[in-house]
Amino acid sequence: MVRILKAFALLVALLAGGAATIYFTGNTLNVFVWLTKPSHGWDLARKAPAPDYAQAESWAARPGKDSFASFAPKGTAIQPGARAVDVFFVHPTGFLSGTEWNSTLNPNSRTEENTKWMMANQASAFSSCCNMYAPRYREASIFRYLNAPPDIAEKAMNFAYADVVRAFKYYLDHENQGRPFIIASHSQGTTHAFRLIKEHVDGTNTAGRMIAAYLIGSDVTNADAAKLKTVRVCDSEAEINCIIHWATFGEGGTPYPGMSSDLVCVNPLSWKRNGERAPASLHKGGAPFTGKFSLKMWGDDSPQGMTFPPLTAPIPNHTWAECKGALLVVADQSGTPFDRADMGGKNYHGLDYPLFHMDIRENARMRVEVFMRLAVQTSPAPP
Repeated sequence: MVRILKAFALLVALLAGGAATIYFTGNTLNVFVWLTKPSHGWDLARKAPAPDYAQAESWAARPGKDSFASFAPKGTAIQPGARAVDVFFVHPTGFLSGTEWNSTLNPNSRTEENTKWMMANQASAFSSCCNMYAPRYREASIFRYLNAPPDIAEKAMNFAYADVVRAFKYYLDHENQGRPFIIASHSQGTTHAFRLIKEHVDGTNTAGRMIAAYLIGSDVTNADAAKLKTVRVCDSEAEINCIIHWATFGEGGTPYPGMSSDLVCVNPLSWKRNGERAPASLHKGGAPFTGKFSLKMWGDDSPQGMTFPPLTAPIPNHTWAECKGALLVVADQSGTPFDRADMGGKNYHGLDYPLFHMDIRENARMRVEVFMRLAVQTSPAPP
């Protein structure tokens, strides 16, 4: 009974603040309440072995491997075969089990099903333009955000980030072959991806090959972005070598406690930094979810039997959007095909990608075209 009361108290807190990186499914807030957390401290002996990025199973998506990242909304044309540009995608939190502080990388688990959800509903926005590389990594558990002691919270993120760095280095050394690339991410993945750019891309020769970075739905601040040496924040639809960030809330939404008031906001309808309201006529289209994201936060990490049908047709001209303060504010999604994503307080964290699927898809294609055209113009003439 005490455990149930504690779980109910946490549920109330989550609904009041929307303060965790959790996706909500169903027509109501379908929250699988927190019943337990890892019962141990920080213990490296409990960690899963490091992924070997030379092996296909260490990637949620990569060329030559069947993946839901190849999905596209119904009616969207995709040219088959290899492409001249890559995407390195760092997925968000899908490990919700209270057994460990970092993912165990079990391929037969609900965490793996959640990763597939991310491939189908997020990474797929780049399936028209690019070869997809999305590493599986020992991500920090959702409990890192809920109630981890500060030292464990930091260690869990550093541990996950180390995998992302190794995956990126392997990708550059063995897979990239000098191609230009996009970095994309969401939530926890964006925390890692921004740090990756700061420490391993910005100010290096590699930065010139980074077409853009779609670092969405996290805590990228203007202050942090201003510290970058060569990479800047995008301020137009065709700008290259720059980063993009937004955090989506419905009109009248309430920022969760502790949320920064200095977040970078690039409007995905106009692609202007701190962009004023862009009308729904500019909205190229959202892609309703396929499959479900499991929110079970107790017991073992057993798979739930999730399936992922093809994406349905996109919904264009669905919402306006404007940067307002630190937030990207959109129309209230209550009663729409996207309403199950409300985390409370009209926090549409789960809609950061799906609501703007076609906008991201078309914008990535445009930036690739601009980059390739400029590369041809600046390449040295043959002898």
